[in-house]
Amino acid sequence: MHQDSVWGSLAYLAGRFGHDYVTSYGVTLRIGVISFLGGLLLAVLLTMARISPIPPLRTAVSGYVEVFRNIPVLCLLLFIVYGLPEVGFTLDYEPSVIATLILVSSAFGCDNLRSGINAIDPGQIEAARSLGMSFGGITRSIVLPQALSTVVQPMVTLFISVIISSSTGALVPIAHDELTGLVSRINTKEALGIPTFLVAALFYVATGLVIGAIGRIIEKRAVIWR
Repeated sequence: MHQDSVWGSLAYLAGRFGHDYVTSYGVTLRIGVISFLGGLLLAVLLTMARISPIPPLRTAVSGYVEVFRNIPVLCLLLFIVYGLPEVGFTLDYEPSVIATLILVSSAFGCDNLRSGINAIDPGQIEAARSLGMSFGGITRSIVLPQALSTVVQPMVTLFISVIISSSTGALVPIAHDELTGLVSRINTKEALGIPTFLVAALFYVATGLVIGAIGRIIEKRAVIWR
């Protein structure tokens, strides 16, 4: 169905596909939030290994970060979806998208945390060592809390990037369309062009603005905590 104007097309999309847009946006958020939280948790573990006193472990983590920080998300997704089954390991499509984003975001998150650690006054760590604290105790009590509070904005940017990158789910047949996948399906059926993508763009932009605003609030509080 063709509309005479952009506004007419937007009204038609809202009336006929409004519920589908909201549902697909929920799928996008689910994929993005799970992926970011999983990536953040893995990034913390990787960071602890990266600053550990065990050289082979540090080397392995550095290699992990370099690989997954530099591999395109799409290439990794296609490898997980179509390459891993060749060696007998199969994931469903949505978990494949989530696993891809976790691997990539954990590499960037680990780099962010390393930057935060570099900003910590070395005197604090030396003082903790002089008090007899173990590596694990220093990491949990001093290093990670301060590193996390220092890198709020880079982590916010990473979160927004993960939400946007969830659009790669449009390239595999996941059970429920995420936002970009829905847009592609609607545009194939209705041939409405730009208005179809404009609606999705508004969802992505609004999400980024909200996440950014929340990030600024957290950052202000983190300054007080430090």
